[in-house]
Amino acid sequence: MDTTKYFQRYEVIPVVVKCKETGRVLNLCYMNQKALEKTLETGYVWYCSRSSQKLWKKSSESAQRVASIYSDCDNNSLLIKVYQSGYACHTGRSSCFHHRIWPEHSEK
Repeated sequence: MDTTKYFQRYEVIPVVVKCKETGRVLNLCYMNQKALEKTLETGYVWYCSRSSQKLWKKSSESAQRVASIYSDCDNNSLLIKVYQSGYACHTGRSSCFHHRIWPEHSEK
């Protein structure tokens, strides 16, 4: 698969990661072309650190196995549905999105 079309405008693109089984958004991370190619090669999601440009993936305790990959209409961001094992967030939570900012008070 030729992955160059996803990186014509930007060297690093955003990736929304959702749980295939629950539909919950787990992470917003970033990929460069090498990370996408490694993801396609291994079947596990690889990311690119924006600061160091190094590739990384979740540890074996929190692996993200690819179920499907979608591109947006401009081919400059991705949605990856995964089979999540373990926690998705480095804080040990199931998702990185756990801080409610609006509405301020929780619903009853």
